[in-house]
Amino acid sequence: MATLFISDLHLCPSRPLIGRLFLDFLDGPARGAEALYILGDLFEYWAGDDDLGDAFNAGVCASLQKLSASGVPTYFMAGNRDFLAGETFARAAGLKLLPDPALIEVAGTTTLLMHGDTLCTDDGAYQAFRSEVRSPEWRQAFLALPLAQRKAQIEALRRESEAQKRIKPMEIMDVNPVAVLQALTFHRCTRLIHGHTHRPAHHRLEIDGRTCERWVLPDWYEKGGHLACDAAGCRLLEWPAATA
Repeated sequence: MATLFISDLHLCPSRPLIGRLFLDFLDGPARGAEALYILGDLFEYWAGDDDLGDAFNAGVCASLQKLSASGVPTYFMAGNRDFLAGETFARAAGLKLLPDPALIEVAGTTTLLMHGDTLCTDDGAYQAFRSEVRSPEWRQAFLALPLAQRKAQIEALRRESEAQKRIKPMEIMDVNPVAVLQALTFHRCTRLIHGHTHRPAHHRLEIDGRTCERWVLPDWYEKGGHLACDAAGCRLLEWPAATA
């Protein structure tokens, strides 16, 4: 059985076809997995665990709980869109929260997991914003706001983010090669798996005489996809565009 990795699904009610594709994935490939790792941005945004009353959010969590109950260990690492997901969410979805970064063993290979946004070090404005919103003080103050107000603020931030993306050079929104090298060197491993950039690929690099690899997971905007890893190595699998 293979260990499966996904990220950047950006699930939301306005994209029902991708939501359906995700449910098909949970009932299909994921059911035969050794384990499933979700490396961030499962949701388009997460305003706090008190939003579990939302029917869409509750449905996603129930589907994940069903997978976990079937015997497939399921793990979640927060992304830049759903970093407010906490223990209440984890219990509802039947999964275990992972720190970013995290080291795991996959068929005897030590593998470094990251969402990927911390590797985009050339985007100084984003890194400063990330540091601010990940602070305990910001998190506590934000979660103290009424849920409706939080959602309104998130929508405003999303619009601002999209506007900034249109004027930022594409290269600064990708990972920095030095940051990748430093991550693999610090954690003393030869495999890195991450998402965030929406640029699925398999990169090979040499570090201190070691052949290393970096797998970038696909997003689920137009189609679905996952990475499957076992003793034979890793395979990046993408599916055709979703249709009605």
